[in-house]
Amino acid sequence: MNPMAVNIQSLAEALPEVKGRIKRDVPLSKVTWFQVGGPADVLFKPADETDLAGFLKSTSEDIPVFVLGVGSNLLVRDSGFRGVVIRLGREFSKIEQIGENLLRVGAGASDLQVARYAEEKGLTEAEFLSGIPGSIGGALRMNAGAYGNEISDILVSATAYDRQGIRHEVSAEDFGFSYRHCELPCDWIFTEAVFKLSAGEVSSISRKMAEIAKSREDSQPVRSRTGGSTFANPPGKKAWELIDAVGARGLSKGAAQISEKHCNFLINNGGATAADIESVAEEARRRVFKEFDTLLRWEIVRLGEKETGAMINEKEDRS
Repeated sequence: MNPMAVNIQSLAEALPEVKGRIKRDVPLSKVTWFQVGGPADVLFKPADETDLAGFLKSTSEDIPVFVLGVGSNLLVRDSGFRGVVIRLGREFSKIEQIGENLLRVGAGASDLQVARYAEEKGLTEAEFLSGIPGSIGGALRMNAGAYGNEISDILVSATAYDRQGIRHEVSAEDFGFSYRHCELPCDWIFTEAVFKLSAGEVSSISRKMAEIAKSREDSQPVRSRTGGSTFANPPGKKAWELIDAVGARGLSKGAAQISEKHCNFLINNGGATAADIESVAEEARRRVFKEFDTLLRWEIVRLGEKETGAMINEKEDRS
């Protein structure tokens, strides 16, 4: 019998009963934009917040847990993930207007869905979300931003659950936001947020969103198997300019490539492995450090085991 199958069976048996769905040995390459990477031992889709809280409360903290959004900013390593991937479904993707200028948004909703809902309601200041490929949960975690705005600009509060299943109501001030970062514990799972926007003209909002869509189409490889920005911009610099300056635009390994169109984006040209994608990015990162003494910080989340066997769930490399 396959030893991995035994491990997955043991893990599944160690998990509590839930109202939602639990599946074993789920290929993550089918749910990430890069379309690479190995399987998750277990995928859990909670039925609601109570189901999520009960699962967390009853699951040993020794079992690794990772929350998957739309898979746009995630590179799953080829070995997969030895643990439980939680995916927030429809129950966590609701959007509703709760006040004149307030929206309550589920963490599973996509950034684009929120921008379009705000447009429909004649609410401005959320247009930038239409240019960010991801979900609200991920946007909260990394203070996602684009086109001159960040999630911290519109956030009022959020709800999160810790690994003990305890619910936390967090104000925007308590997030400790900085560029592409928040100070809240990395194992907290966001379930919803409240945003404060402003009244605006639908025609003006629509025009701005169209401009953002055109800008992305013109400058980013949006029609390729890609992810979000690979590296965060260092203080006072732009990651793509540094990568370009060291001759890494178009750099490739196997079917993995640094985009010719925007060299802070990685591309799977078809048949690339996660190792190829990570390797070509690390080569660009090495060149930038050698040339400019600047260590680029990963913005894409890398999930899985390193060659040493150490499990990671990292958004940045602090080494």
